[in-house]
Amino acid sequence: MSNKSSPSPVIFGCSGLALTSEEIEFFQESQPLGFILFKRNVQDKVQLKALIEALKATLKHTNPPILIDQEGGRVARLSDPHWFHPPSSAQLLERGMKGLKERVYKTYTKIARDLAEVGITVNCAPLLDLHVPGADAIMGDRTFSTNPLLVAELGAVAIQALLDGGITPVMKHIPGHGAATCDSHEDLPIVDLSYEELESHFMPFRANVHCPWAMTAHIVYPALDPYSCATHSSIVIQDIIRETIGFKGFLVSDDLGMKALTGSFAQRADRSLTAGCDAVLHCSGNMVEMRDVMKGIGQ
Repeated sequence: MSNKSSPSPVIFGCSGLALTSEEIEFFQESQPLGFILFKRNVQDKVQLKALIEALKATLKHTNPPILIDQEGGRVARLSDPHWFHPPSSAQLLERGMKGLKERVYKTYTKIARDLAEVGITVNCAPLLDLHVPGADAIMGDRTFSTNPLLVAELGAVAIQALLDGGITPVMKHIPGHGAATCDSHEDLPIVDLSYEELESHFMPFRANVHCPWAMTAHIVYPALDPYSCATHSSIVIQDIIRETIGFKGFLVSDDLGMKALTGSFAQRADRSLTAGCDAVLHCSGNMVEMRDVMKGIGQ
């Protein structure tokens, strides 16, 4: 068992439906801040509750954040038949503007209820990126609108519904992923917009700076920092996210395993934390990678 007195600034995934003995030993030693769950970890409510309790039992600190991506549509880790499968952000707008905010609120209220029932405490949603015609399809129907004012308003409703349901929301992907022309899971996007053009992408995040958590984008914005993606850029994090946008809450990196990032996992973790992320996210449950992440955390 670890002698660490404080949690490490990392959120880990795990490999399957139940913890292996190696995972238990590793989590006891590394003491991550919390955990993130994926479809590979989900069978039914009884199994999922048991897995969450087992994850929490490896930690000395109480009330660790248990994360999931439950946006709706393509990105829903909990689904039929055991859970409500939410519509995507774009699907919520298909019935027009009448009653739209109420639909968003009801949808995210149902999401919050499902998460709270099994012990999940943090939802990596809502997505406040703008819909940009011609951009990579990785965003697509995950986005609410091309209109930053509407994205800001609907994002605020989603955030409030999650908070009202006892779930911590995570707005993403700050400072704006919408204009990316490639998928950051596979490659490093470069969003070559001017500062003035980027301001509309900042707007939904600026309007929702009260959101407790935000997740960074693995994107290079040459107008802000030509050398480093946002997750690894102290310029983007300190000058743009913290000062210009005004977000003072908890900032977590997007997944360190995405191919937009280069270098060892130790280097990726170190660069993210040095740039100003409060914690890093590692999702795959790959033990070799997780051990390397811990080398970069320097604790």
